[in-house]
Amino acid sequence: MNDMAMFNIEWSAVLAGLGIGAVTSLLFFAGLGIGMRLALRQERPVLILMLSSAVRIAALLGIGWAVVTSLGAFALAGFALMFLVARTIAVALARAGVPAGETT
Repeated sequence: MNDMAMFNIEWSAVLAGLGIGAVTSLLFFAGLGIGMRLALRQERPVLILMLSSAVRIAALLGIGWAVVTSLGAFALAGFALMFLVARTIAVALARAGVPAGETT
């Protein structure tokens, strides 16, 4: 006999998490880009960078918390997976962007 427990993956929750994660990731990385551009125009960019990161991190954690409490762990897995995919794409785009020494 097999004593392993079986569980069903809630694919609708995973898909909901992927969708919410896509929108949240887009906003997160757009906010990162805007914050960096604003900070690079300032003499003392630390305040803008800290404020931007605090707002983005709080929003990401808050939305993640809302996803897991309302939709469950499978939705959180989809949310996290989409964030990692979006991060990978954002890093690849940033590396392929403006060459060193040039400004936009």
